[in-house]
Amino acid sequence: MENKFKIIIEEKMKGARLDVVLSLTLEELSRNHVQKLIEAGQVMLNHKVCKVKKMLLKAGDEIEISIPKPEEIEITPENIPLEIVYEDQDLLIVNKPKGMVVHPAAGNQTGTLVNAVMFYCGDSLSSINGVIRPGIVHRLDKETSGLLMIAKNDMAHNSLARQLAEHSITRSYRAIVYNNFNQDEGTIDRPVGRDPKNRLKQAVTELNARRAVTHYKVIERFGDFTYIEVRLETGRTHQIRVHMAYTKHPLLGDKVYGPQKKVMGTETQILHAKKLGFVHPRTGEYMEFDSELPEEFTRVLNKLKEGK
Repeated sequence: MENKFKIIIEEKMKGARLDVVLSLTLEELSRNHVQKLIEAGQVMLNHKVCKVKKMLLKAGDEIEISIPKPEEIEITPENIPLEIVYEDQDLLIVNKPKGMVVHPAAGNQTGTLVNAVMFYCGDSLSSINGVIRPGIVHRLDKETSGLLMIAKNDMAHNSLARQLAEHSITRSYRAIVYNNFNQDEGTIDRPVGRDPKNRLKQAVTELNARRAVTHYKVIERFGDFTYIEVRLETGRTHQIRVHMAYTKHPLLGDKVYGPQKKVMGTETQILHAKKLGFVHPRTGEYMEFDSELPEEFTRVLNKLKEGK
C-alpha cells in the first residue's frame, strides 16, 4: 500500500530542484530519503517517471510522488544532548533546536527528539501516543525551535492534552514576517486543512478543515519586514505559517509558504516557540516558561535593526 501525493509547482517555486522542493514540502522526510524515492522511480514529473534529483522545475509542472507504506519502526534511544528547561516526576520541558524532527518517521528514524528523550527518560514516558511518539503531547515543525512539553506518565499526558483541547495552554511564539501590518495587533480566524491543490501542504480552506485561530501583535517594524509575537489559540499543522502567508505576511525564510529566495542567509522559517504555560497535572498550579531567541533569530533581528 502506498500513499500518493500530487504537487503543482507555483510561480514562486520555479527554478528550484526537484529533491529540494520535495524535502521542503515533505518535512518529516530527510533529503536523503527523498533522493532515494526519486532514484527508485517513485516520482513522476508531468506524468513521466523522473529520476533526476537535480531537475530544475518550471511553474505549472506536476509532480506525483508515491511513498511506500513504512515498515514497522523500532525506536532506538540515542544519547543526544537535550536542553532541559524544567523537569519533575510528571513532565519534562525541553527547548528544541531548529533542525531537529520531533518524532521518527519513514526515512528519518534517528536523531529525533523522541530518540533523545527515550535515552534520557528510559521507561518513564507516557504510552498514549504509541511507540513512535512516547510522551509527545504536541509538536513543532522541524525548522521551528522552542519549548515543548513531554509527559512522563499517562496521567500527565491526559491532563496536558485536555488543556490543549480546551485552548487553555499559553503558547507564545516570536516570528519575523514579510511586509508591514496596518494595525498593531489582530486575530486570524480561518479554517486550516490540506491544500486542495497540493496535498503535501496546508492551506486556509473550507474543505475538510478545522477551525484555526491565531493572535498576533507587532513588536517592531522594519519596513519590508515585521517582528511579531504570535499566540496560538488552536494548534493546527503549520498554522502560523499558513495564516501569515494567507494574510500576505509569510515568514521570513519559509520557502514552502513564502518566497523562494534566500534572505539574510536564512534557509528556513524564522519562528521560535518562546513561552509555554499550563496548569501542572498534579499540583494544579499554573506554570509558565520562557526561552531565549536562538542565535540565527537574533542575528537576523540585529541585521534588521542595523538597517533601520
